[in-house]
Amino acid sequence: MKPVQMALLVLAATFSASCQTKSKPQQKAMQETAEMVKLSSEELQEYETAYFASGCFWCVEAIFESVKGVKEVVSGYSGGTEENPTYEQVGYGKTSHAEAVEVYYDPKVISFFELVQVFFGSHDPTSLNRQGPDRGTQYRSIAFYKDANEKKIIEAYKTALEDSNVYDRPIVTEVTAFTKFYKAEDYHQDYEKRNPNNSYIRNVSIPRLNRFKKNFQDYLKEGAH
Repeated sequence: MKPVQMALLVLAATFSASCQTKSKPQQKAMQETAEMVKLSSEELQEYETAYFASGCFWCVEAIFESVKGVKEVVSGYSGGTEENPTYEQVGYGKTSHAEAVEVYYDPKVISFFELVQVFFGSHDPTSLNRQGPDRGTQYRSIAFYKDANEKKIIEAYKTALEDSNVYDRPIVTEVTAFTKFYKAEDYHQDYEKRNPNNSYIRNVSIPRLNRFKKNFQDYLKEGAH
């Protein structure tokens, strides 16, 4: 697979300026830090939401929380039909859900298009039902859309990646209409931060997070480098 940064350079001319608005000048003005301030549910309603699935949500949550303009990230389950799934059910492949994240973001600081870049650039979208050591449909790659515009952005970026031959294998990411998100159990929230000595966190999550930070330095909050 070619470096993701090469893909971003190739795709820069593919999208109009309107797709990439609200970026660096405003991001710098915000002076956000990597230490996120917890907002109330009422305060979070002021922001937009985006939904993604790209493997174990412990790491995916940490990745998006390091991004400028992101106010909160919640680990949970989505993409399936069963109501109120549990970690045990999803983890053992007993549902059609995937581990997913709910991202609250400020569109004045970061756009949905840029979050899509983060999504594709922070995991292997050519890996079918697997990310790293985790295997099963619960770890599949999904970019959810809430409306026609989000669907257009996701599909256009996916197509541009395919056309530019960034990857050696076909992209298997599902582009799926968002229906419902189920918040995971409390002990899964901020898991990477609260369990830095966990062997999975040390050997899988942190290396993946660091690879993302290396490739997306301009997107990081202050202190997340």
